[in-house]
Amino acid sequence: MIPTMILFGLIFGRWWRASLLAAAVFWPAVLLAGDAIGLDGSLVMAAALGVLNVAAGVAIHQSVLWLVRNTITQRAGAKNP
Repeated sequence: MIPTMILFGLIFGRWWRASLLAAAVFWPAVLLAGDAIGLDGSLVMAAALGVLNVAAGVAIHQSVLWLVRNTITQRAGAKNP
């Protein structure tokens, strides 16, 4: 399930705030619905781990986005001195 959350961050990394908020809400809800955890302190930990996994995907997405934009800007500057 961890790769699923990372993939979610990779896909929706452009909207990183909404992605992190969705992870904090929906990941514990999925675990509750699947009877993986109960309503105790582990629910908060599950939310934190969900956000951490999505944050990893978002960080990769944002890094690639920065790299592409930086490359395009440098090439445009080299063509138009």
